[in-house]
Amino acid sequence: MAIKQGDTLPDTTLVEMTADGPSPVKLSDKTAGRKVVIFAVPGAFTPTCHSAHVPSFIRTKDQFDAKGVDEIICVSVNDPFVMKAWGEVTGATEAGITMLGDAESAFTTGIGMDFSAPPAGLMARSKRYAMLVEDGTVTLLQEEENPGVCDVSGGEGLLASM
Repeated sequence: MAIKQGDTLPDTTLVEMTADGPSPVKLSDKTAGRKVVIFAVPGAFTPTCHSAHVPSFIRTKDQFDAKGVDEIICVSVNDPFVMKAWGEVTGATEAGITMLGDAESAFTTGIGMDFSAPPAGLMARSKRYAMLVEDGTVTLLQEEENPGVCDVSGGEGLLASM
């Protein structure tokens, strides 16, 4: 069953690339007592994710800051090496967006947001969505009906609903 507004996020560990190499990140540590935006994409460097979704959060980062959001996190079912490279190439890292890998799809599957599209070579990937999480609880969730579209889950779409 997919996560919904009012649900508490599972205490999952994602991975971030640091100067010392891959480092585990407990999602509960990122969200406890904080207001966090988490957005997820089907895959790093894939067309809509690369040209629309990540750029929408780079463009709107200051507006989220003004609304009291402590951190914006991008999650993808990719390894931390890919997420680091993608954050650098897109400018997301420089903009202050945290890029976390869910390489085993544990978080994505745990919240019921997984899908596979074999013809596109996408297996066990994340649906496209964005959520506002306050102290570990989902207070706003916007999921795209089609993974190739970035409307309600983009930075502007999420801001409009806050």
